[in-house]
Amino acid sequence: MKSIRFLILSGLVYMMINSVYAQKGFSVIEKKDNKKIEILYDGKFLTAYCYFDSTEKPVLFPIKTLTGNVITRGYPIAPRAGERTDHPHHVGLWLNYESVNGLDFWNNSDAIPKEKKDKYGSIHHQKALLAKGGKDKAELQTVSHWVDINGNVLLEETTHFVFTAKNGNFIIDRSCVLKAIANEVLFKDVKDGFIAIRVARALEMPSKQEDKFVDVHGNVTSVSKLDNAGVTGLYVNKEGITGDQTWAKRSVWTCLNGVKDGETISIAIIDHPKNPGYPTYWHARGYGLFAANPLGQKIFSEGKEELNLKLTKDQTTEFRFRVVIHAGKGLAAQDLNRLADNFAAGK
Repeated sequence: MKSIRFLILSGLVYMMINSVYAQKGFSVIEKKDNKKIEILYDGKFLTAYCYFDSTEKPVLFPIKTLTGNVITRGYPIAPRAGERTDHPHHVGLWLNYESVNGLDFWNNSDAIPKEKKDKYGSIHHQKALLAKGGKDKAELQTVSHWVDINGNVLLEETTHFVFTAKNGNFIIDRSCVLKAIANEVLFKDVKDGFIAIRVARALEMPSKQEDKFVDVHGNVTSVSKLDNAGVTGLYVNKEGITGDQTWAKRSVWTCLNGVKDGETISIAIIDHPKNPGYPTYWHARGYGLFAANPLGQKIFSEGKEELNLKLTKDQTTEFRFRVVIHAGKGLAAQDLNRLADNFAAGK
């Protein structure tokens, strides 16, 4: 009798384990002790919403294609051989800005010396309002505070992520409402912002150039010259402009195409017509920073335009972006135009 019970119990455990691995659609797993919320599709990891202390902001890290190919740089969280080690604040997929009431949220990380931290701002995760999986999509809604070094809150951010998978596309729709908690919040027109992703080495653009970048506080970051073997990336925007020329151009979407581990990959960021500054300017760099900055217009337009976004207490502004990650075949312009049209229509 005991043997029969043991066999039945073992069978039930076996079925439960297999049902987890055979689960279809999206699932969301919160790991509070690890400060992250994982997103899985058909039982396989796709990305995680991480709110590590070291990043000074919540990020999606790492990010994989539906086929399991990692498209984000590992450094500084999980460094990989052969990748660049510049700009430690470039982690996964994130949203922040270089000048908010004079504080630099963009360049902050645990690499900033303690004596300089008062010039920087941080985004602190507060709670998850919604973390739900399903057959066709996963949803994650979070609340974060944009704070100074003393913890004084400038902005409350409520962000809604919707993760979907269709036709080989892993789609991340990110909408956020920023509410002024301080009496006045000024997003000064600057270069570094707003939504960004730092891509894996193979998806950078080939370059033999060595660069030095200076932030608003005079800190210098060097981007070294590396071997270009296996480096395949190329930007293209809606207007058909390619490569470095996409930088400082307005466009509804820009796409980075490349090959990694023998697989053709496309990464696109799509702007929304209701966003301030639409269509956005693009801060797309060959060394792997892929960013859309609708608020920084002066430097991109060479002084012809300027946008200093100001919020008074309790006033809000909303931003919506769609990120599309495709593997197996490059996304064509008509595919991206359709994805952009659907995004604008709420689909």
